[in-house]
Amino acid sequence: MKRNLLLTAAATVAMAASVASADACSDLIVGKGASVDGSVIISYSADSHTLYGELYHWPAKSWAQGTMREIREWDTNKHLGYIPEVLQTYNVVGNMNEHQVAITESTWGGRKELHDPKGIMDYGSLIYVALQRSKSAREAIKVMTDLVRDYGYHSSGESFTIADKNEVWVMEMIGKGPKKKGAVWVAIRIPDNAISAHANQARIHQIPFDDKENCMYEKDVVNLAREMGYFKGKDKDFDFQKAYNPYTFSGLRGCEARVWSFFREFNKGTQKYEAHVRGDVEAEPMPLYVIPERKISVADVRKAMRNHYEGTSMSMTEDVGAGPYKSPYRWRPMTFEVDGKEYMNERAIATQQTGFVLVAQLRSWLPDAIGGVLWFGVDDANTAVFTPMYTSITAIPECYRQGNGDMMHFSWTSAFWIHNWVANMAYNRYEPMIRDIRPVQERLENGFDAAQKAIDAEALRLYKESPAKAVAFLNNYCADAANGATARWKQLGEYLLVKYMDGNEKKEKDGRFLDNGNGLSEMPNFPGYSKEYYEAIAKTHGENVQIKGPKEQH
Repeated sequence: MKRNLLLTAAATVAMAASVASADACSDLIVGKGASVDGSVIISYSADSHTLYGELYHWPAKSWAQGTMREIREWDTNKHLGYIPEVLQTYNVVGNMNEHQVAITESTWGGRKELHDPKGIMDYGSLIYVALQRSKSAREAIKVMTDLVRDYGYHSSGESFTIADKNEVWVMEMIGKGPKKKGAVWVAIRIPDNAISAHANQARIHQIPFDDKENCMYEKDVVNLAREMGYFKGKDKDFDFQKAYNPYTFSGLRGCEARVWSFFREFNKGTQKYEAHVRGDVEAEPMPLYVIPERKISVADVRKAMRNHYEGTSMSMTEDVGAGPYKSPYRWRPMTFEVDGKEYMNERAIATQQTGFVLVAQLRSWLPDAIGGVLWFGVDDANTAVFTPMYTSITAIPECYRQGNGDMMHFSWTSAFWIHNWVANMAYNRYEPMIRDIRPVQERLENGFDAAQKAIDAEALRLYKESPAKAVAFLNNYCADAANGATARWKQLGEYLLVKYMDGNEKKEKDGRFLDNGNGLSEMPNFPGYSKEYYEAIAKTHGENVQIKGPKEQH
């Protein structure tokens, strides 16, 4: 019998082609008992220098028996093979589906010899195929692990956050090598009252093999490590991280430090791990999860995604690299050499090379169509606006639409390009510009927060009449929220350009720029640079620029 061949939709192919490796991501996790309102909350920054920020969408669909689905590698769009399609797939908006299942990831690589180039399922395909097929986190774990068992695993070591409205899991996975199909993996349920995180470094240590309710694992997870010479002890002493992704200086300083920056905000006891995350591979490692000292909100998680190690020894605004405007950003490459010694730039959660960011809020007390909210933004989390995208929507706002611009074509209606425009102005004039950016960002996000209760109530009223009415209402609301925020951000960009042009700062009163009374701009302020910056110039280059002779009048 001739089988139908399912080629991914044109939009999906175009999207996948635009995605370069998102292998430097940050994922934060809040159990439902640790959140302010009982939500499960997870977050994700898809960081890549070539990833275009847009909101992916797969509509729910029925498929004919025998349909085959093409798998293309998420990072490269390379054809990997085909797998049988299921009869029914679910609506997926970004990294969440209509049943309030959400999945995110971070890549840690690990043992290179365990890569299987013949494997069909890469990490990105695992995420989005599982979202289209799963009604719970546990089902998603089964879907993902069955797929790599049957079709092979193509990617390197990965951490996945897999959540639903009731619970959240961290699953870590790496291939078995080119001679064995499949992958070794372990999944640990995060306690409801705990927080966790991962950021490009394997984080699972001992495996509670007997705790079937809170732990799942592949049967060869220890045996493969023994065969490959990674581990020689007893099962009870096996450490997944040590075996498959041993600590290095960069793995701690560039990766675990981001986890620590989240933990330390909500558990003072984690301050003791500072030496470890600064690069001490022999120091006591951080646990997979900790108990926060207070309840955590969606707003708290948004703020955590904007972290630059403020208030720590790794603060990015205190050294000469911050420039005259105390910018917490460093251009790549990550390392540099001076006089034969190698140095590094810090890698914070918030970073310039981000495609999109999200905070997924999963709520068990509402119907799935209303309970799941993907707070979605594009570009750097620090200057993004997280807008509410209900997971039941069937139309994507124009500003996030796939095909509205790309990495090589600018669009004035694309949120990604508008946010990059504003952010790239701010990076080079950070200290004064962020003071103007932050109030606009807060007003928008606080407004969405304040409206959520009323939006939920109206959607629920309509849902009881007809789920379709609720979806139509949420389609309109999400479009207005996202497109309106993008339009406001464009206005902000225009304002910043006018105010700060040529290194000056126009004078303002009552929200308007001052003129000279004759219709022309009043003379602007000349803010110059900080005292510390001038002192540095005098110290390093003073002899060349010093004014000699009597002091001049200016």
